[in-house]
Amino acid sequence: MLEARCGRSTPGFGTFVPFPIPFGTAKLGEDVLGEVLVMSVTQERLGTEAGSAPVVRHVDVLIVGAGISGVGGAYHLTQQCPDKTFVVLESLESFGGTWLTHKYPGIRSDSDLYTFGYRFKPWTGHPIATAEAILDYMGEVIDENDLARHIHYHHKIVAAAWSSDDARWTLDVENTATGERLRYSTNFLWMCQGYYRHAVGYTPEWPGFADFRGEVIHPQTWPEGKDLTGKRVLVIGSGATAATLVPAIAGKCAHVQMLQRSPTYFVPGRNVNDLADQLRELEVPEEWIHEIVRRRYLADSEAFTRRCWEEPEAAREELLAGVKMFLPDDVVAEHFTPKYLPWRQRIAFVPDGDLFKAVVNGDASVATGEIERFVPEGVRLTNGTVLEADIVVTATGFDLAVMGDIAFSVDGTPVDFSQTVGWRGTMFTGVPNMAWVFGYFRAAWTLRADMIADFVCRLLQHLDERGAKSVTPQLRDWEQDMPRQPWVDPENFNPGYLQRSMHIMPKQGDHKPWGHTQDYWSERKEYPVIDLEDGSLVYG
Repeated sequence: MLEARCGRSTPGFGTFVPFPIPFGTAKLGEDVLGEVLVMSVTQERLGTEAGSAPVVRHVDVLIVGAGISGVGGAYHLTQQCPDKTFVVLESLESFGGTWLTHKYPGIRSDSDLYTFGYRFKPWTGHPIATAEAILDYMGEVIDENDLARHIHYHHKIVAAAWSSDDARWTLDVENTATGERLRYSTNFLWMCQGYYRHAVGYTPEWPGFADFRGEVIHPQTWPEGKDLTGKRVLVIGSGATAATLVPAIAGKCAHVQMLQRSPTYFVPGRNVNDLADQLRELEVPEEWIHEIVRRRYLADSEAFTRRCWEEPEAAREELLAGVKMFLPDDVVAEHFTPKYLPWRQRIAFVPDGDLFKAVVNGDASVATGEIERFVPEGVRLTNGTVLEADIVVTATGFDLAVMGDIAFSVDGTPVDFSQTVGWRGTMFTGVPNMAWVFGYFRAAWTLRADMIADFVCRLLQHLDERGAKSVTPQLRDWEQDMPRQPWVDPENFNPGYLQRSMHIMPKQGDHKPWGHTQDYWSERKEYPVIDLEDGSLVYG
């Protein structure tokens, strides 16, 4: 058995052996197949004839995805489990996930970066940040913590098979840059790939779609260098993507119109944080500023979220009052007053009211209604109105994917995750040594990514202390008939992209640890003290 390491040696992990694999922050088109040293990747030859089978590269932990969750997980492993060998496999050409995939004009966060940023890395820019700024921030995390050598790009996982006899996962992987088939094995699989398909977004099948004479674009696959000069653009959708895209192209095209089936709640505000600026004037260290401002955001968010449940009508009026600062009451009543109560769907922040300003100055407009069909000149609504357009942008959401559409199996039996029950929304019944990062809807995604990273590291340490090789969530005898509920309660949170795909998602139970609360403010207290020996986790 040969083992390859890069950097300082660690007793018991063998010698230095180079082999060629893509690594670092190389982009598509660069030479990523040079001879490199990869930290702690054990190579085992499959088969009996030398060279007749792929090499298996083994690590203690394998992280899937180099987005915000995967890069954060890699950092936490280096800090909390420095003795563990690991690798990050990313199917795209670089790190970033969502922030790399989406390239539509104006793309920005809809969470403040003091909470969307990592707890360990101070954020120093505007609270609402561009994709470019977020990628720069992630790149700094990678560079400052020597993570690049662990990340393998263009590595698409096709299948993941668990063997109880070997107590490990074996992954079939395709290098999409070279076509090479690879194989990895790992003791623990950490799924950080997100929850939607990056290659294509969701576009409904509207009647007459093929009759439209113009161009149709989904924001997730925005053409590079697209020129909108002189074009009439119709953006279908009213979520964060539409609210970002419309003001970004307003004034750069002949006109842009946002068509929504129903209105969305928006929060306008200045894209600054006065507290952070005041602390900087006092030359307070950035680490302190980050933590103080982060706590302020979290406290305010908790109070507002609680108010949405306890005083929903008052919260609604407060949200609408913010929009009325920019738009006339009749426009707000017709186009910006949702039918649902606040926080049943995600609330989009509108920095400096740019969406509303574009409507006021006439560069943008809003239409509210149901699509009857596409026609050659545009879209016809059920009320007979025809919205003419040269380009239609379908900002209609994501196409959900469970575990990255990877074919999972346990001891030869395929895993249907829709038949599993989630253990705290992180692990799944009958699936050993695997954790999935599924972030928050009402708080920043990264808050849960950091929290789950702490949990995974603690679980790995617990396995070592116990002398166990596997851990599997399992319903206890008295829970076998526990009612199964949807992954996310539709009465609690019900955006379209979740509702149309709920049938493929895991289930949740009616009590802990089988619930999926989506409540950061309770989980932040519970996760650090989770009882790993309550009988819901079976060790082997």
